[in-house]
Amino acid sequence: MSLHTYRAEGDGLPIVLLHGFPLDHRMWDDVAAQLPPGHPVHAVDLPGTPGHATDLPEPSLEASADLVAEVLGAAGVDSAVIAGLSMGGYVALALLERHPGLVAGLALVDTKSTADAPDARANRLRIADEAESTGSVDPVRPMATSLLGETTRAAQPEVAERVAAWIDQQEPAGIAWSQRAMAARPDRSDVLRAFAGHVVVVVGDEDTVTPVAAAEHLVATAEGSRLVVVPQSGHLSSVEQPAAVASAIAELAQAAG
Repeated sequence: MSLHTYRAEGDGLPIVLLHGFPLDHRMWDDVAAQLPPGHPVHAVDLPGTPGHATDLPEPSLEASADLVAEVLGAAGVDSAVIAGLSMGGYVALALLERHPGLVAGLALVDTKSTADAPDARANRLRIADEAESTGSVDPVRPMATSLLGETTRAAQPEVAERVAAWIDQQEPAGIAWSQRAMAARPDRSDVLRAFAGHVVVVVGDEDTVTPVAAAEHLVATAEGSRLVVVPQSGHLSSVEQPAAVASAIAELAQAAG
């Protein structure tokens, strides 16, 4: 697990970006490039990503959160705006529960606070088993298009090609670990409800994985939070419409720090 620093300088609160599945920190590249100066910007490659798919602990997002806290602590980051997309949002909520002092502001992007329904959990475990047994990323390769919104698929085919290339570079063992970790996660709505800091909830209007209704649940749970619906975007809003996501995180960083 490693820290990728986009920008080291700045007196403002650091911004820490946590990626979704089955990707790595690169899904934040375009957002990081558009975040305002004054804030250090980091991304964390979570357990299971290339180079971090061996000697893994038992699959859990709690383990991911603890490792995020360890990596940030080693870099001297003791308080930050945490932005997590999809699985990264799940890790952000686990971080809030286990290391609340680290979280000065929270951006929940195309994610949810609830646990998987039984059928979704079973599907994750099936994909994990298939990735292990085949030793390939084939079980998740279709996500290169299914995670994207209809508009992106039609108007920006190069985005699907970019995401597919990232997926092809993942490691089957890491895919299996992450799926099992997500399948085991609890409902953390109460953790979010108890958070007194600033929260922004971002969702693509064409997200079919964690749709607008899931974002509205987050907003209803986090008192005083703000909802940003990103037009013409699916589940990977940071890749599909990075300017809108960067703007939402920038406003959060200003409010939190």
